[in-house]
Amino acid sequence: MKVLITGFNPFGGEAINPSFEAVKRLDDVISGAEIVKVEIPTVFNKSIIELEKAIVKENPDVVICVGQAGGRFDITIERVAINVDDARIADNEGNSPIDKPVFEDGENAYFANLPIKAMVEEIKKVDIPASVSNTAGTFVCNHLMYGLLYLINTKYKNIRGTFIHVPFIPMQVMNKPNTPFMELEKITEALTMAIKAAVTNKDDLKVAMGKIF
Repeated sequence: MKVLITGFNPFGGEAINPSFEAVKRLDDVISGAEIVKVEIPTVFNKSIIELEKAIVKENPDVVICVGQAGGRFDITIERVAINVDDARIADNEGNSPIDKPVFEDGENAYFANLPIKAMVEEIKKVDIPASVSNTAGTFVCNHLMYGLLYLINTKYKNIRGTFIHVPFIPMQVMNKPNTPFMELEKITEALTMAIKAAVTNKDDLKVAMGKIF
């Protein structure tokens, strides 16, 4: 089995992006699966193009994209991506689409087809906070997740995939009082556990992880 896992380069004025910093520290083999790590540009459209290049090159069984969610305190496994780009800030090439579809011919939304609740539970086993998230935002993270699931639903139907958001790391919150963070080593450990669950569970857990708001 092969797992393609991606992280983004820094954006929004940050000097580092914990998503790829954690991804590149992953072992090359996890639970018997080969792990392929790729850095993706934080750029609308180009991010999906680069992801598909990696999919074509590597022919993975599982694809997990990882991004930064500054302000969240836990590891969040995304359930759904929506077909809209609505940028609050510009991406790394100055693009800031507003209320535009990711793909004109795409569905309104696509759902992850990995065992996201099993992934959350596996992360919690090592005492790292994790939860299911029902919004990946409307910036490049949602854009890439939607792109991944669009590709899975239209072209690469044997692939399973989702998106994981990770918090800031300590160096990013030095001047951000009361902002949650997580040690980079813990983020990498959490991603390891998520991959383990993804490759060893065919079906997801039937446990309540819904949210009131």
